[in-house]
Amino acid sequence: MNSRSRPLFYILLNIAVSALVTGTILFIYNNVHQKECNTNLPGVIPGITSPTDIKVTIVGINGAGVAANEAVMIQNNGSLSLSLTGWTLKNNLGVSFTFPQLILFPGGTVQVHTKSGSDTAADLYWQLSEPVWSSGELAALYDDRNIARSFYRVP
Repeated sequence: MNSRSRPLFYILLNIAVSALVTGTILFIYNNVHQKECNTNLPGVIPGITSPTDIKVTIVGINGAGVAANEAVMIQNNGSLSLSLTGWTLKNNLGVSFTFPQLILFPGGTVQVHTKSGSDTAADLYWQLSEPVWSSGELAALYDDRNIARSFYRVP
């Protein structure tokens, strides 16, 4: 190696080592900090999902106007499991259903029936005798921090 290329070699070596050390420190910090952040957020299950991964949709409302037939279908379109515990489903008048403890897996759906019944993993019951939905009404799904996550206009 001649004397002209020697300083250039050391500069490039210094850049490579600095980038490697900085990248390693950022990787370690991100992994430790991310675990701490996720465990302190309400409604977030560590290792299952984070608020930015939430992709949930009200797919439709069947049987609007007849309590015995009404059902709201909700689907998790995200790639991670989602805790719906404490979420609420509301109509225009503020009548609301609060979700019990429930994990909705990726691609999974759950139906919220207006009528009485026994809850299962796929079907939840509002325990009402009067219909909640009517044509033109807006259904809204809110997370456990009262952030709107999905809307659906009843046809």
